[in-house]
Amino acid sequence: MAILIKQTPVDYSKLFSKRQILSTEISYYLCVMSNNDILRSLRYTFDFNDQQMINLFAQGGKTVDRPQVSNWLKRDEDEEFEGIYDIDLAAFLNGLIVEKRGVKEDGKPLKAEKTLSNNLVLRKLKIALNLQNEDMLAIIKEAGFNLSPHELSAFFRNPAQPQYRLCKDQVLRNFLKGLQLRFRN
Repeated sequence: MAILIKQTPVDYSKLFSKRQILSTEISYYLCVMSNNDILRSLRYTFDFNDQQMINLFAQGGKTVDRPQVSNWLKRDEDEEFEGIYDIDLAAFLNGLIVEKRGVKEDGKPLKAEKTLSNNLVLRKLKIALNLQNEDMLAIIKEAGFNLSPHELSAFFRNPAQPQYRLCKDQVLRNFLKGLQLRFRN
């Protein structure tokens, strides 16, 4: 589900026309990337059908049915749209890891995290696709976004370290876009 954040309004009436003021007021609303956006993007990138999506959730330890998956993939404006929780998206990403890399050697299933950050989503995709930092930088560059190796490595550090940085939506969005360009085309 998209989260809308409203910034404090500014009186632009003395500086701009009414038309410009309206577009400025609309631009106060910033839409952040939702879990559903990530799920839709990955489905499109790898061309998963409904049954494949259900199987990926199952491999991640989550039992889902077709209507539930369908509602998660609907647009936000749709009446049947349902937001996907972090734990459910984590189960999907864990299923993607199992699908692409196989089951862990110890045979223990991956546990779905209760909360997800962009950093964790990026890490899980890196593991699932067996990507090195150079591969990730190339994928991000394909999307038209530049990121240094130091910036990328900061996303994968321990949050307690001073060099750790939060992965912003813009970076994740461009990485997903780069994945689409690489795997879909």
